[in-house]
Amino acid sequence: MDELEILKKQWQNQEQALPHLSYKDIYKMLLKKSSSIVKWIFFISVAEILFWTFLSFLVPESSTKFSDDIGLHNILLGVNVLNYVVFGVFIILFYRNYRKISATDSIKDLMRNILRTRKTVKYFVVYNVTASIVLIIGINIFYYVNQDMVFRFMTEDYGISNISQERFMKMFFVIQMLFGIIMIGFVLLFYRIVYGILLRRLHKNYKELKKIEM
Repeated sequence: MDELEILKKQWQNQEQALPHLSYKDIYKMLLKKSSSIVKWIFFISVAEILFWTFLSFLVPESSTKFSDDIGLHNILLGVNVLNYVVFGVFIILFYRNYRKISATDSIKDLMRNILRTRKTVKYFVVYNVTASIVLIIGINIFYYVNQDMVFRFMTEDYGISNISQERFMKMFFVIQMLFGIIMIGFVLLFYRIVYGILLRRLHKNYKELKKIEM
């Protein structure tokens, strides 16, 4: 027997020793993986709202006083309430997606639920990024329109002196712009890394399910 025949025989023996998975077994594996991914999406969204809530308690009292003095208290309160409501809605949707995927009993339903979950996460990301940009721009427009008041309360609340209003406001808006860019960059990076990885894994599962269905 030549070397090629020996190799063929060894390969056949190895192939027979390997477990043969049925479509049903592969489906169960993909269902379990998809359910786990969506569960993590739910957990991360809950952790995210807890993180932002924790950060709100670390805001210096001087910043809170400045916002109150300048008349932003009610506006920021309304924005926070709206954000918590929207966050709550998305968390409920993530949990419902997890429950639906966990109870799925067909390939088509699982594919449909994966697409629904991906779409929900994308809407969640778009809302948070857009809301952050709009809030930062809106607050700075308010500051620009009320520069005299901003300068007055800044000098009173923070003890700023020996600087002209024009120079101070230029520095103020440069800092605001840098802060806004860093904040939006952080949010985008976080969503791209965390949710991006999870969505790519879900998409991979979707493609595997598509092969099974075909």
